Amino acid sequence: MIKKFLLPTVVMMALISCQFTETMTLNEDGSGRMSISMDMKELMAFGGMMEDTTMVKLDTIIRMKDVLLEKKDSIAALPKEEQERLKKIENFNFHSSMDPEAGTMMFDVFTNFTNIEEANEMMNAFETSGDYLMGMGKDTEVQTDSKSGGIMAVAYSYANGKFMRDAFIKDKERHQMQVDSMKSAEGFMSSMTYKIKYTFPKKIIKSSVEDARYSLDGKTIEFERSFLEYLKDPDVLDLEVELEQ
Repeated sequence: MIKKFLLPTVVMMALISCQFTETMTLNEDGSGRMSISMDMKELMAFGGMMEDTTMVKLDTIIRMKDVLLEKKDSIAALPKEEQERLKKIENFNFHSSMDPEAGTMMFDVFTNFTNIEEANEMMNAFETSGDYLMGMGKDTEVQTDSKSGGIMAVAYSYANGKFMRDAFIKDKERHQMQVDSMKSAEGFMSSMTYKIKYTFPKKIIKSSVEDARYSLDGKTIEFERSFLEYLKDPDVLDLEVELEQ
């Protein structure tokens, strides 16, 4: 009973204590690496308040390809749509690290992609990753929920030296329900941020973000917004970049 009560409590505390960073390194041919990390060090401050839990130092990488292979029999019993959704994240890796003494806790979802179209699946996979992680134990079956995630999405494009990140709302009704449900927690969530950090193969000569910061070589752009603001209006993290030819 205590564990059933603690799970939603921990999830809520994690959500209001996270700092998100979306990182992408793009190569000339459109391939690259992308990650979304959650810095949950503020959550560590609550460690002493949670009974029946023991925080230990850990550093673990879970490869979805290995998990899906291990669970192939139960996955085969899922509807075709769910099997296809799991197939899309087989190249993703989940990195968790925690050090109670240093007061750090990080969770990172990362993958390599061969073209920019593959990167378009990143956000959806990130939103629904919690469902898969919940069922990764040896004695559990893979379970999915078709209604989880999928409220917002991001489309990336890269061609002729121009890059674009376009975030949009997929389900307006569910999005409004999400916004309404967050009202009581806005005070806690006001300090959360979502950072964009992209590195390109050539120097950036123009971008749509006026307050962006750039690396000395001009190839990396970085900016951040309130996470709460992003959840309400995903357009605040839209980006257009033009590279040197």
